Parts: sequence; structure tokens; C-alpha cells
Amino acid sequence: MLPEAIELQIVTPERHVLQETVQTVEIPGKEGYLGILPGHAPLITELGVGILAYRKGSESRYVTIIHGFAEVLPDRVIVLAEISERAEEIDTARTKAAHDRAQAELAKAGVGSDEWERQKLALERALVRMQAMGKAGGSGDAHG
Repeated sequence: MLPEAIELQIVTPERHVLQETVQTVEIPGKEGYLGILPGHAPLITELGVGILAYRKGSESRYVTIIHGFAEVLPDRVIVLAEISERAEEIDTARTKAAHDRAQAELAKAGVGSDEWERQKLALERALVRMQAMGKAGGSGDAHG
């Protein structure tokens, strides 16, 4: 018999981001998004930069993912991400400032240099945070 739910765990080197029982999960794989339903075939996939979406009851929730790996089992998805935040944790003002700063620094840095690579990642991270805030529809300022 197929499981009816998925246990979703998201972990970074710094903290345990999330542990929820959910109905569906969409993960940002390196090659594109993967939709996961209960009973999915086991797999391990490399993650890219994007938004993990999951459905709990009638509610959709969003989490940023910056690189890492996911292990998918029929009744469980374990995400080991380099960086991850729940949409409601994101600070709007800080994210916009980081985005503008990274854009300015990227324009100054030589393409392909270490600084360029660093700023490119900072910009990607700011963009994915802005996307998550947009999807969640919140101002993200609740936590200062």
C-alpha cells in the first residue's frame, strides 16, 4: 500500500530548518524541478538554487534552497542544503539591500574572478529569497 503522506526534513550545516508531514513536495533539482508525491521511487539528486514548495493540507509553503542534495524515499524526503530559509523568516529590507549591493559589486568585478563568483552567488541568493517572499505573499518583516 502506498504511503499517504511524506515526512519532509530540511537540514543545513547550521540548523534543522524544517520537519513536517506533507502531501506533496517540489524540489529545485540541478536539472530542473522535481515533483514528489507519496510512494515516489527512491532517488538521490543534486540540488540547484531555487524554491522548495510543499503542500500541507490546503496550504502551500515555500523554502529557499541554495545547493545541496536530496534523498527521496517513498514516505520521506531529506534535504541537505548548503543554505535554506523558510519564506516567513526572510527579512525584506535586508534582502533588497543585499540584492542591490551584489548587483553593484558584480558590475565592478572582473567576469570569472573569485569576487565575481562570490557576488553572483550573493545575487542568486537574494533573487531566490525575493521569489520566496513573493510566493508566500508576506512582507517578511515580522521578525525584524
